Amino acid sequence: MQKYQDIPAPLPASENARVSTSATPADPPREIAPQGATQPPRPRTSAENTGGAPDRRRWWVLAVLSLAQLMVVLDATIVNIALPTAQQALGFSDENRQWVVTSYALAFGSLLLLGGRLADVVGRKPMFLIGLVGFALASALGGAAQGFGMLIVARALQGAFGALLAPAALSLLTTTFTRPEERTKAFGIFGAVAGAGGGIGLLLGGLLTEHLSWRWCLYINDVLAVVAVVAASLLLTHRRSSGHAPLDWFGTATAVLGLVGIVYGLANAESHGWSAVGTWGFLAAGVVLMVVFCWWMTRAAHPLLPLRVVLDRNRGGSLLAMAIVGAGMFGVFLFLTYYLSAQLGFTPVQTGLGFLPMIGAVSVTAPFVGSKLLPKVGPKPLIPTGLVLAAVGMLLLTRIEVDSHYAAVVLPGLIVEGIGLGFIFSSAMASAVQGVATADAGVAGAMANTTQQIGGSIGTALLSALAGNAATNYLAENVQGQPSAADLAEATLASYHMAFWICGVIFLVGAVVTGLLLRRGAPVFDPEAGPVVAH
Repeated sequence: MQKYQDIPAPLPASENARVSTSATPADPPREIAPQGATQPPRPRTSAENTGGAPDRRRWWVLAVLSLAQLMVVLDATIVNIALPTAQQALGFSDENRQWVVTSYALAFGSLLLLGGRLADVVGRKPMFLIGLVGFALASALGGAAQGFGMLIVARALQGAFGALLAPAALSLLTTTFTRPEERTKAFGIFGAVAGAGGGIGLLLGGLLTEHLSWRWCLYINDVLAVVAVVAASLLLTHRRSSGHAPLDWFGTATAVLGLVGIVYGLANAESHGWSAVGTWGFLAAGVVLMVVFCWWMTRAAHPLLPLRVVLDRNRGGSLLAMAIVGAGMFGVFLFLTYYLSAQLGFTPVQTGLGFLPMIGAVSVTAPFVGSKLLPKVGPKPLIPTGLVLAAVGMLLLTRIEVDSHYAAVVLPGLIVEGIGLGFIFSSAMASAVQGVATADAGVAGAMANTTQQIGGSIGTALLSALAGNAATNYLAENVQGQPSAADLAEATLASYHMAFWICGVIFLVGAVVTGLLLRRGAPVFDPEAGPVVAH
């Protein structure tokens, strides 16, 4: 059953920290610190630095940041369709090919918090540009790879520089758009790019692989990066953080090593099983280190992740939603890709085109929800609704059969799934960084990306293991002797059904938890007020 093993790979806020939902925009309330609470210093906003008027170029800045975000997001999926061709060209084994995907996720997920804090300490523009240039150079190295080792090193470097780029982009978005109504609209557009990026990667990967070469799935980043670097150099303004706090190196070490242990352990489970020492040993070590990290965050003078960033019900619920989406989305991007290509016989281009309806649904829904609904009702009704819709989309996909028609069976599920993701991305990404002090914007953006990436890693390992077991169980219960081609096709279908059912359950559980956790109403934050953490 090698086929199934090779599938690529909040705590409630204090009552004193609540924000009134009845205040008018003309007189937004500030969060008042209770006695003994610490409040970060109040930094100047971009509006103040420009004499009270927002930067006229801010929408061009949004375009640049969205382009950079697209690079990072699509690179998590664009290589998937190119893998068979790259494997044939470089001659690496089926067991090793998962590391083309996992090496990127490992570096990206484990270094995001450090990248977020560096953006706050060093400056968001320089870290954004360093991330862009490094990502482009790593992509060029991967495109020119002549062996498996060189390709893996390039993918890991892509993840590392992406970890500098992604939180800097999100924090620049937060500090560029200071007016609440414009910020929600900007996050809606940014969320649409983030939500559709994975599907765009599948489509672009098919086009480039079929008509040019698998190497262009990496070279394409250099084309995008040149445009982004030139535009960012002209449009962005370098403003150093007013705090100049030293980096928390112990917290950095425990966070990086802990996340590496968890992600590596989960990736190892795909090929060696959950009982292998290399699986549970790394998982246990990673969990222990993350516990130490959380303890240290309560003691450090200048913590890598200030608890004021996450100890808010709306931000905590939004971060949880991002993790759930990361875990559940792999049911669409991975298993449906296999179904379209293996069962329905789609070419790489046809497979990518098959995801266009979902991309369109995300692109239409996210800006509307972010600009029209989120400012009026807040995240509480929107995020759980999106998770329920995503679950319905997954359940619709469980109807697939060996000879199903795309338009009748696959298409409805993709459209409903895309609408649900549009609700989630626009609402969760905006709420995950809303209300944070400007000095914490980088690490808050990093948390939004980290939770989604770690959720995706967990989803990859969990769904791959359960899908493989479902296929094995089907053959054991229904086939005597050597299985035929039809038997193997039905076993494969059983694995897809299991993955989609589990994804649906994940989304439904997430809807219940976030519905209980998120606050009711549309909170109005003072843009300068950091969240309060009571001692």
